[in-house]
Amino acid sequence: MSRYDQLVRSFEARDIDASSFTHRDHIAVAYGLLKKLPFLDASVRYAQCLQAIATKAGAKGKYNTTITLAFMGLIAERLHTGSDDDFDEFIARNPDLLEKNPLGKWYTPERLNTDLARKVFLLPDAAASTT
Repeated sequence: MSRYDQLVRSFEARDIDASSFTHRDHIAVAYGLLKKLPFLDASVRYAQCLQAIATKAGAKGKYNTTITLAFMGLIAERLHTGSDDDFDEFIARNPDLLEKNPLGKWYTPERLNTDLARKVFLLPDAAASTT
């Protein structure tokens, strides 16, 4: 079992230390769930587990539905348009997912950082940049 498979298992068991759960780990878990489940099922499971982990860590208000679903959609699209055999290959082909704000092409910070964005999925408000 790979490190990433174990990470997905721990995530699904809600046995993750939120303080050491990195952005890369978030993406790896999303990738792992999307590899084994249909998009909607993976998204629901990811959201439920992430909310539980955030609540357990005392950061219930940090969970953001818009960011979660936008990332799941972006990762799913890349996963289904590539031919990667594992997460390391996937992330090597998609290094922009590790950037500080990969959703910035589609969302302004003002839109993502709202209570509404935390509660429901919001459509993008920024045009994709061509530069």
